[in-house]
Amino acid sequence: MKKRALILALAGIMAASLTGCGSLKDDAVVVKAGDEEITAGVANFYARYTQAQYETYFASYFGGDDMWTKNASDGKTYEESIKETLLDDLKNMALLEKHMKDYDVKLTKADKKAINNAAEEFDKANSQKKKDKVSGSEENVKRVMTLMVIEQKMRSAIVAEANVNVTDEEAVQKHMQYVEFDYTTSSDSSDDEKKQVKEKAAAFAEGAKTAEDFASYATEQGTEAKDATFDSDSVSPSKEVVKAADKLGEGELTGVVESDTACYVAKVTSLNDEAATETKKQSLLTEKQDKYYKKVLKKWKKEEKITVHKGTWNKIDFTKLSVKAKDTSTTGTSTDSASGN
Repeated sequence: MKKRALILALAGIMAASLTGCGSLKDDAVVVKAGDEEITAGVANFYARYTQAQYETYFASYFGGDDMWTKNASDGKTYEESIKETLLDDLKNMALLEKHMKDYDVKLTKADKKAINNAAEEFDKANSQKKKDKVSGSEENVKRVMTLMVIEQKMRSAIVAEANVNVTDEEAVQKHMQYVEFDYTTSSDSSDDEKKQVKEKAAAFAEGAKTAEDFASYATEQGTEAKDATFDSDSVSPSKEVVKAADKLGEGELTGVVESDTACYVAKVTSLNDEAATETKKQSLLTEKQDKYYKKVLKKWKKEEKITVHKGTWNKIDFTKLSVKAKDTSTTGTSTDSASGN
């Protein structure tokens, strides 16, 4: 996302109305890196801002109203997992702000104006009671948004110095059309059934050898040809199909390929799908840039003494305070229904 677009996006999101209850000593320090400090008020608002997004838009995917107490994939509760990420964000923000001069990064007048306008919108959209619950003072809102903008600008500056590139050979994506012949959804599909499915796939493969158009032939046979781009590391539609197709030239067919759940017949239609290759190239470039960015931050963390006041940070509790964002649709009605104690 471009810098200007990021600021505008923040302005829209941060103006949302939040509900809940709770209190925290605003000027207590949560993170300190050198002379840079992140206060509890700033940390709380950043945490509640993130919490609001999860509770408003993702709660149904993460367990509903009690999502924060449920186990995440890393063995922690969702609250523990998200808060661990947020604490690392705060450390990074402190370090990035400290190193702004190294990259000649500054906030422009336009940056400051956008931040001020968004903070004013948030201030007008929320009662004092609501703002107190999430440490949403104008000062804290501006500080959080400033840190987030600095983070984006610093990341751009850091990756700009990264000597990384992606070759065509690294990124090249092939294209295939394939037909999938599923076994039943039952886990104990019989050998007879699998044999029948394989015979059906074999008959299709035999006919496809002389068909002028693979997809049209599939339609004629009462099935459907699907498209997939791939490289040797792909696992879709299945690793077995990818392995077989990756050995072929353009226009060649795999024959019947078996997996645990289905049989496949595929035809390689291109050894270089230009659109998919360009997308992959950008993806790989972003991965390499991100790796460099994290390497720089890791180096700074080793060089700089970072102090975390966990006692203060632990007072920010997602289970005791529910936070949701206001519905900013054209109706202008609020979806606030959360409560805390």
